[in-house]
Amino acid sequence: MRTSVSRCPWCENSPLGKLYLDYHDNEWGVPVHDDRTLFELLVLEGAQAGLSWSTILAKRQTYRKAFADFDPAKVARFPEKKQAALLLDPGIVRNRLKVQSAVTNAQAFLAVQQEFGSFDAYIWSHVGGQPRQNRWKSMSEVPASTAQSDAMSKSLKARGFKFVGSTICYAYMQATGMVNDHLVDCFRYQAH
Repeated sequence: MRTSVSRCPWCENSPLGKLYLDYHDNEWGVPVHDDRTLFELLVLEGAQAGLSWSTILAKRQTYRKAFADFDPAKVARFPEKKQAALLLDPGIVRNRLKVQSAVTNAQAFLAVQQEFGSFDAYIWSHVGGQPRQNRWKSMSEVPASTAQSDAMSKSLKARGFKFVGSTICYAYMQATGMVNDHLVDCFRYQAH
């Protein structure tokens, strides 16, 4: 699906086509400071563990419905019966540990909001409050994790979060614009 616009190669030739391109062009790498969106992406990145992002992106609308539009206060109160019902929904990843982690993470998310005033203030402190501007020329240069994602993972785990290993944290940093990992020849690179 080559176009005259230069993009990061990972988003081209996806079976999701326009959905994947739209995600790359309009969302991935854009700095996020809204707590609900930060929670949404935390849940989705955790759900992705062991799967492709295209699988999760294709299920995103169902996730929004299943997880109360990613309202952490509502998700934190999901009883076991609700969690069991979610495991029957083919529109999400039906993994018991991943569903449970969304609830656990919502509870930990609320605790972080109480402590720091917002999840945004806490999570962005891992990059000094500003996006890190990388200058990658090829996908082979883009790391799977960094010292910052290692520190973020350790901090999140200490606060009770699940499915927040360093690789997931780095993907989260990319998705939320904490790092700019668009390749330098991508038309979105300068936008950040």
